[in-house]
Amino acid sequence: MFVGLVIALIGGFFLSLQNIFNTKVNEKTGSWTATTLILGMGFFASLLIGFIIEGERMWMLDNMKNWYWFSGIIGVGVVICVIQSIKLLGPTYAIAIVLTSQLCFALLWDSLGWLGLEKIPFTFQQLLGVLIIIGGIILFKLGGKEVVAEN
Repeated sequence: MFVGLVIALIGGFFLSLQNIFNTKVNEKTGSWTATTLILGMGFFASLLIGFIIEGERMWMLDNMKNWYWFSGIIGVGVVICVIQSIKLLGPTYAIAIVLTSQLCFALLWDSLGWLGLEKIPFTFQQLLGVLIIIGGIILFKLGGKEVVAEN
């Protein structure tokens, strides 16, 4: 479990760093060019690393369901939406909303057992956790503004 936690923390670091880089590329090129460059570079990097680490096993796709092939297309939506939300909302607020949305949908799909996931019962503690996170985002967004009382 500890290794999983460390890897998840490293993943959060990379995600945060990538979002900064993606936004900077977008500022210079535009959303669709940025998405093409980002996913294209990711393709070549993963292809090279995959060959080094997995070799020929990389192409053993016999047991993969056909609809899993659309994952790359979904990645286009991820990059475009995150770049645009950061541009419109700022990095911290946008990523907080993106990650909360990700958590909510993961909870939904886990609870319903969709997309080939093992069905996990929905609990009040899970709902409370999500509501606390949403409350934290609202507090974060409103917390920086000074409220002036009218007389």
